[in-house]
Amino acid sequence: MGILGKISEWRMKFFLWVGLPVIATMGFMFGVFDLVPAWQAHNGSGATGTFTAEREDCSRRSCNFVGSWAATDGSSSRTDIILYDEPDAFTTGRTIEALDTGARNGVFATTGGSTYLLVTAFVVGGIAALIGWVFVIRNAFRRRGAAVPVAA
Repeated sequence: MGILGKISEWRMKFFLWVGLPVIATMGFMFGVFDLVPAWQAHNGSGATGTFTAEREDCSRRSCNFVGSWAATDGSSSRTDIILYDEPDAFTTGRTIEALDTGARNGVFATTGGSTYLLVTAFVVGGIAALIGWVFVIRNAFRRRGAAVPVAA
């Protein structure tokens, strides 16, 4: 096996032993807590209220509207939260009807969107990576056990 083959083998081992657990952890961390709230919003359940966009926070890849939410019946409110599934023409200072389903960082616009699919993909990806990592560990122990000579 040449040097390129050894480098390729090393990359694969690194991915299997480090990459899969990282992917599994990230999938769970970014998805599992918001999975049920995202699906509840998709199905239209939750406390209805009004979200007011106070500012727009942008990173390298995306922008989020941050603001406050108040229940229609006045029973609860939240501040400094994100609006998920905002419509395309939404701007700072505007208000929109939104559902509070208990998501950690925000509320969901009632106009609908695909956040529930993104959160589901994170969780499924995390589960798949975890299952893959379990197989890697199992196979490593099997190979190690097969390589040990049995004393007569």
